[in-house]
Amino acid sequence: MSLLFDPRWSEALARLPDYLGNHVRVSITALALGLVISFPLALAARNRPMLRSALLGFASIVQTMPGLALLALFYPLLLALATLTSQWFGFGFSAFGFLPSVLALALYSMLPVLRNTITGLQGIDPALTEAARGVGMTARQSLAMVELPLALPMIMAGIRTAAVWVIGTATLSTPIGQTSLGNYIFAGLQTQNWVFVLFGCIAAAALALVVDQLLALIESGLRMRRRIRVSLGLAGIVVLAAATLAPSLTRAKSTTLVGAKTFTEQYVLAALISHRLQAAGLPATTRAGLGSNVIFDALANGDIDVYVDYSGTLWANQFHMTDLKPRQELLTELETILARRNITLLGELGFENAYALLMPKARADALGIHTISDLVARAGTMSIAGDYEFFARPEWAALKKAYGLSFRERRQMQSDFMYAAVASGEVDVIAGYTSDGLIAKYGLTVLDDIRHAIPPYDAIVLLAPRRANDAKLRAALQPLLGKIDIAAMREANFRASDSDTDGSPATVARWLWTKINEK
Repeated sequence: MSLLFDPRWSEALARLPDYLGNHVRVSITALALGLVISFPLALAARNRPMLRSALLGFASIVQTMPGLALLALFYPLLLALATLTSQWFGFGFSAFGFLPSVLALALYSMLPVLRNTITGLQGIDPALTEAARGVGMTARQSLAMVELPLALPMIMAGIRTAAVWVIGTATLSTPIGQTSLGNYIFAGLQTQNWVFVLFGCIAAAALALVVDQLLALIESGLRMRRRIRVSLGLAGIVVLAAATLAPSLTRAKSTTLVGAKTFTEQYVLAALISHRLQAAGLPATTRAGLGSNVIFDALANGDIDVYVDYSGTLWANQFHMTDLKPRQELLTELETILARRNITLLGELGFENAYALLMPKARADALGIHTISDLVARAGTMSIAGDYEFFARPEWAALKKAYGLSFRERRQMQSDFMYAAVASGEVDVIAGYTSDGLIAKYGLTVLDDIRHAIPPYDAIVLLAPRRANDAKLRAALQPLLGKIDIAAMREANFRASDSDTDGSPATVARWLWTKINEK
């Protein structure tokens, strides 16, 4: 299928108003906050060397931090602060999505504004400022009427740089719950939908260029003292800001927010849940690409309403349990733990998606490796790859403890890319997922965990505290419980990750619902 005529372009275009509107809103808010903070600080520090060095040093340190890390750090900080304000003062606020994104991006915008403002003001010929004072101007008048106008090109260059940085970095806000153009990129990478990836990159670049040119128009208008240019530039920015209100005005007031983590199966299941809710007359919006800890905290705090998690992830990673229990006993105790937090375990979907060590079947057979115990003797000469979470999770620690595993090399990569890597021999073993359709596609085999180091991973539906007694929501999701077996889920995951077909999560979700109805 030609990429140019791929039907997924129309699907990407349909999501543009929501994604672009949210992206513009968070970017403009962050840039405005960054300017409000940075500009006065730059004016205060321009003649104070120690303060100037401290501010530029701090802003430089912030700039060296990876954008995703900076965004992610604000979420737990704000979550703790929201808990404290709720306990001490009786009110809280959402630490999910918009607020952490704005604060992190505002910090990210500070360096070019601080540096260019200070540099521009310091670069003015001292003779000019002395002349201004010589004709009776106060320091404030000299700053406003002489220094700032002369430094304006340099200051505006800093603002334009900050705007481009903020718009680009805002695409990374998806994992903490902020809808943005990054939703295209994260979803596209997970489902191998390269149309989405390309569309998201083009849209973000185009937005950055438009904002940069609008700011350039304002800059030239101020420099040339042409009000029409300034007015046109400001009008363009106002139009962009106003456009961000459209999605919120058209969205239903009572919308069920469906969460999803950062891999293909989660996108499909979130689409399936949204499909069932909409069929029941309940408006639904998906918040996809969320990290494991972020999504659970978001549910507990009412920032999302429903999502699918896995019993083993909650048991080992969220609640830090180390003892392994039989499947039903673990589920029963997990339901009790969740109930203490007012979270409802609605039920199981019917399949398990556990971590597992995988190898190409032909090579495993040739080496006589069928269990993880068989792997131990050869692990020292092999490399292993896992997703971005695996090697920091309790499951990896449990595997090492149970089997004494020690590999020559450990690598982290995008989950879907791991399968191609192990099939091509780039790595020898991967930590994959038992419900992944790529197991069959690449001819891989699951190594048996004979010591049961990894707990059960039943897919379970969780409801937020505020949705515990929502009868309509429960009734809409009831037909899914216990109806998805491992074979159907593997096929769904394969369809969603097959770049040669129109395997969008929504399309695959409709196919999966058809399979459920056939039973």
